[in-house]
Amino acid sequence: MTSIPLSVLFQGSHLFDKLETHATSALGVILRDLLPLALLPPVFLHIGTHQFGWQIGAEEAISMSDNALLVVSASYFFVLFVGMLGLAVLLRWMAPTYEASLDPSRHLTVVATTATPMVLGSLAHLYPHVFLNMLAIIPALLWSMYLLYRGVPRLLQTTPQQGMLMASSVIGIVLVACVTLLGITVVLWVYGFGPNLGL
Repeated sequence: MTSIPLSVLFQGSHLFDKLETHATSALGVILRDLLPLALLPPVFLHIGTHQFGWQIGAEEAISMSDNALLVVSASYFFVLFVGMLGLAVLLRWMAPTYEASLDPSRHLTVVATTATPMVLGSLAHLYPHVFLNMLAIIPALLWSMYLLYRGVPRLLQTTPQQGMLMASSVIGIVLVACVTLLGITVVLWVYGFGPNLGL
């Protein structure tokens, strides 16, 4: 079977039929799917920022030193990878409440499937302009939500009603995590832990 990211792109509505019947280990999903998905956005960010700098509105592009850019890219990878693993753990923890499968590889598969459109949207990092990145991320987010609502009941073997509630809980968790991460980032930058942007 092809990897989950390629399946999301090329198999359309047949994706969940194939994933539902395909047995794979949790470690296999992590190595084959989650690692590449977590690695690609930081690579795109590194290339785009190195070439063009971040463009915010009409101001001059913001550049970083090579060391600062490497730290930001590595941190981005770490947060994405740990975040996807953490989300799979939370899905597994919620599973008994929604009478869903307890198989960890299925939870990892849900996360990898749902993350794929967002990773595709991160191609916009190759030209890091805020407006362009927002335009790319909105349809990617809608596609991810569609896959989440379709995939949870099928892959986690629960009823459509329970699957809808579980998927909605996941969206709530992700929103809280994003706001928390934003708050932590602001506090760290205020206290001088962010890169020196020369502003």
